[in-house]
Amino acid sequence: MATVPISLKGRALRLLSTREHSRVELERKLSPFEEVPGELAKALDELNLKGFISDQRVIESVVHRRAAKLGVSRIKQELQSKGLDHEAVGEALAGLKDTEVARAREVWQRKFGEPALDAKESAKQMRFLASRGFSGEAIRKAMAVASDD
Repeated sequence: MATVPISLKGRALRLLSTREHSRVELERKLSPFEEVPGELAKALDELNLKGFISDQRVIESVVHRRAAKLGVSRIKQELQSKGLDHEAVGEALAGLKDTEVARAREVWQRKFGEPALDAKESAKQMRFLASRGFSGEAIRKAMAVASDD
């Protein structure tokens, strides 16, 4: 029995059923399957009109999933890689900047739990937080709070 090839719209819906995807992400993932030029754009336009594709939902989803573990710069990088509007990304990240020190402190607490005993350990803890995308200022404040405890 021959299998029926999945349409571009079907492939897009399958991807969207697992998590939110931006239009740029869908174009990137589905372009190898496009047989007729313009077919993919038409399918994505249709899904966009029906509300299946929403850049705002993608932003909210990423922020919700990643904010507890990552700093503003890493989240910004992730959102930009999805081809989202810079203004919308900036607005979403504005609220995260206010909580960055507290989030850095929580990440530090889960990973280390105790203040560094020497400069080498302190540098290791700071590098860890920096690799998670927290700003230098947030790292310094979080580490200062940690040493005060």
